[in-house]
Amino acid sequence: MGLPPPESVPLGHLRLHQYLGLVSGPRLLITAAVHGNESCGAHALYRLVNELDAGTLELRRGQLTVLPVTNPLAWQRRQRQGERNLNRRLMPSAQPANYEDRVGNVLSPLLAAHEVLLDLHSFQGEGEPFVMLGPRDNSGPLEPFAHAEAEARLARELGAPRIVEGWMRCYARGLAQRGADPAAIELAVGTTEAMRRAGGYGVTLECGQHADPTAVDFAHRAVRRALALLDMIDSVEAEALPPSPPELLEMLVVIDRLHPQDRFARVWRNFDPVNAGECIGWRHDGQAVLAPGDGRLVFPDEKAAVGTEWVFWARASERRL
Repeated sequence: MGLPPPESVPLGHLRLHQYLGLVSGPRLLITAAVHGNESCGAHALYRLVNELDAGTLELRRGQLTVLPVTNPLAWQRRQRQGERNLNRRLMPSAQPANYEDRVGNVLSPLLAAHEVLLDLHSFQGEGEPFVMLGPRDNSGPLEPFAHAEAEARLARELGAPRIVEGWMRCYARGLAQRGADPAAIELAVGTTEAMRRAGGYGVTLECGQHADPTAVDFAHRAVRRALALLDMIDSVEAEALPPSPPELLEMLVVIDRLHPQDRFARVWRNFDPVNAGECIGWRHDGQAVLAPGDGRLVFPDEKAAVGTEWVFWARASERRL
């Protein structure tokens, strides 16, 4: 089974591939193409489906659900979203207003029926794969959680050279500095946040640049590592991890674009290092935007809309995986 052409993916349903081991075990959901222009995860999952169907890979235990194309409309259109970003405000909707709302109504109970999620993505610019990790165990109001150790183990075992934490906390800080309604934090809820709200755990794996063929191979290796970690396939079926442990970063500061003429000091790439006081960019009135400390820039977006996230600043996390 190869990657389906966009026009052949039906819009009226989601196509799952499910495998039930004869021994009880974890319930793992693996998703891809939440954004329709991110195909490497779908390629990797169809490769996995072919291996399982051919018997060259055997599920030892547990329940594995594979969803190669999570957003069929975006997939058909070959673009990031169909009618809106599915990876924002992912939750049930009593009155769905768009296609992604309807997908969310199907995807939300599917997430709740599983214990673990691995969501595969890719990115536009150059750079190495990375993992987005959730919070530490806590009972706070923002993102209460009780599976931090298991989630961190999953993040570490995927083989990416870098792990990033702090998404929800940083998003909440951005809302506060804009004076926005705190309820807008729902816009930060994507697949993994929805999974944690449902009582499970999961990570987002950014597998590489959209068009890089090595991103497919990386995604496929990562999926097999996840299955081996959960003892769902034989560990010999997964490749060894890189020798160096991943770098762990914590997102702490969000810098918004405040005017259409705000501009970066140079072309920034994801995870470029900065020194304290280094000029990141200039406001339209000439005021310099300076790095708050030694660290790295995350998700720089030179095309950011006014009043939205322009770039995040992160530093080495004190957390130990």
